Amino acid sequence: MDFGVVLQTNPPASRVIHLSQLAEAHGFSHVWTFDSHLLWEEPYVIYSAILAATRRVTIGPLVTNPATRDWTVTASIFATLNEMYGNRTVCGIGRGDSAVRVTNGRPSTMTELRDSIHVIRELANSRPVEYKGATLQFPWSRGSELDVWVAAYGPMALKLTGEVADGFILQLADVDIAAWMIKTVRDAAAAAGRDPDAIAFCVAAPMYIGTDRSHMIDQTRWFGGMVGNHVADIVAKYGAHGSVPDALTDYIAGRTGYDYNSHGKAGNDHVDFVPDEIVERFCILGTAEEHIAKLEQLRALGVTQFAGYLQHDNKEETLRVYGETVIPALQQHVTAKA
Repeated sequence: MDFGVVLQTNPPASRVIHLSQLAEAHGFSHVWTFDSHLLWEEPYVIYSAILAATRRVTIGPLVTNPATRDWTVTASIFATLNEMYGNRTVCGIGRGDSAVRVTNGRPSTMTELRDSIHVIRELANSRPVEYKGATLQFPWSRGSELDVWVAAYGPMALKLTGEVADGFILQLADVDIAAWMIKTVRDAAAAAGRDPDAIAFCVAAPMYIGTDRSHMIDQTRWFGGMVGNHVADIVAKYGAHGSVPDALTDYIAGRTGYDYNSHGKAGNDHVDFVPDEIVERFCILGTAEEHIAKLEQLRALGVTQFAGYLQHDNKEETLRVYGETVIPALQQHVTAKA
């Protein structure tokens, strides 16, 4: 299992770069960031500095969307970063949430998402693509490699993921929900003639090492509100007891609204509707042993990466314990002498 960290690009950018270096030093393979250009600083500018300051980590957005940038611009960014620093990028993409809603826009359609994945992937892999009636290619790009991972919750998005994505991003760590969603993606991949085992499966959720249960829950309750934005869309489309598990949809019954000014922040005052049980289910909280136990369950389902959100007050200690205890426990053990 690989491990990633998910950061917000809050100023100063030097802090984001420092946390990325610290993550690499503790054995994390991926650094992801939010991508919401009004709420936080522009991530792609910071990616260049992170790549320059590190040696091994792969970086990318968790997640971008097809609406806020022209698809060829997004592809050009990745191809440029790959030319400058080697192929150390990955593109996480979804329909769009805060980046589009704050500007009074709308999430992209499934067709737009599917088409954008194709255009971004082809161009960023140094290949030609048909776009708006023309055949386009970066004449300066040679040997660039980019995988595109799709964030999804609803049945149509999960089906699309299985059909076209290099990886699946599930933004919650509930074991039962993860089992259902991973199976749905695998089934869609098989139906499309693809190898389900070729798809990366990434679970992304807050990780907090500690013993004060109440404090940890208060620090990570924001995540249930963020997930609730997507769940509300699913309920609006499929109904409260539709095509997705009730374990995912029931908890938003008390949701009355959402303030994106508090998006992804500990202490978010618009997430009172999220019960403690949901926080425990959706996040990974507690001692190192509790983290290892839940991660082992997720790995058994086929999860190939856990990406931990660090939007709380215990960033450095959580990274340290993961590096010294959690990550080694989940890695394959090799002996020097058989």
